[in-house]
Amino acid sequence: MFLLNSSSDYHQPLDPRDAELLGLDAATEVERHLTFRENHAETPLVALPALAAELGVGSIHIKDEGHRLGLGSFKALGGAYAVIRLVLDEAAERLGRAIDISELQSAKILEVARTMTVACATDGNHGRSVAQGAQLVGARAAIFVHSGVSDERVAAIARFGAEMIRVDGTYDDSVREAARIAREKGWTIVSDTSWPGYERIPGLVMQGYTALVREALRAMPQPPTHVFIQAGVGGIAATVAGHMAIAFGDNRPTFIVVDPARAACLFETARAGHPVTVAHGDPTVMAMLECYEPSLIAWRILSRVADAFMTVDETDAISVMKRLADPAGNDPAIVAGESGGVGLAGLIGAVSDPEIKKALSLHGHSRIFLVNTEGATDPGKYQEIVGRSPAAVAAKGKTGASQ
Repeated sequence: MFLLNSSSDYHQPLDPRDAELLGLDAATEVERHLTFRENHAETPLVALPALAAELGVGSIHIKDEGHRLGLGSFKALGGAYAVIRLVLDEAAERLGRAIDISELQSAKILEVARTMTVACATDGNHGRSVAQGAQLVGARAAIFVHSGVSDERVAAIARFGAEMIRVDGTYDDSVREAARIAREKGWTIVSDTSWPGYERIPGLVMQGYTALVREALRAMPQPPTHVFIQAGVGGIAATVAGHMAIAFGDNRPTFIVVDPARAACLFETARAGHPVTVAHGDPTVMAMLECYEPSLIAWRILSRVADAFMTVDETDAISVMKRLADPAGNDPAIVAGESGGVGLAGLIGAVSDPEIKKALSLHGHSRIFLVNTEGATDPGKYQEIVGRSPAAVAAKGKTGASQ
């Protein structure tokens, strides 16, 4: 399914709150924060010239977040950043002075952190980031997971010392349960989705994602003309779209949001013109995108700066995983998890449909930017789908910055 943005807010300026949240100054501060992370390194921007020629576009660059901060997902940038910011803010309030990130490991700040408990609901990747952030500063973490989260993903979170709490039902059920218990116990919810009255912390999570956009833009030989980004609640899509709208102004690239057909909350929100909750159906293989209600901040941004919305099917996501693992020509192999290559699936669907291709002005000079949002965060599932282990694919791939 495909539709152009027809929201009454389309082409309107970003809300001032969102412009500040995703602006250049904020992104600079996020990158400074990362310099204090021991295992920080910029993730590779990988060029796929053979695939670009096959699809009839000028170039394809994909930011490979499967290498991010040892967690294998772009979400490593968000949850941990929000936790650290919350600790610094709490310390500033208690100590009565401004606290710089350089003081994070000082005795007084760690003492404050030990009194704090952060909690969240997760499909896997966000919870891992929150748990890692809590471990870095000595805070406690309680992570809520729904029944569809694999034992392997639960174990990957638990290794950071988090308390794991299983919840019957879907991701949205786990969000509600986490909020309820956190209220009872006085814990701080660090969610990557927002709802009425709860925006600041999800905003910090999104702000953390700006680092990957800054890195990519510095590495690209030319700015992109088109961006296809997958969406769950919409946080990463809104961050990329919003930051690029600020960075490029009227010359921003055409931005397309890609949803799983089985959990198309942003597509249906765009169709309705206001946030909607979609009905739960069969689960999607795109587990990290299985969200049925959009983030209010994300929609506020995307309603203004996204140009189109589309959906992809289960077979599309699986096909892209295999295609990236066994690429055409001399393109490097990329380990992309079940949700990682969904933006590419959207691009393939768009160039394969003459009407969509025309509507988006895709042609032989188009420069495409994508994000591989996760590597094999569930290695067993990856091998089951692709037929090879992540290590075997990575060994084949000539990964690294390539232009």
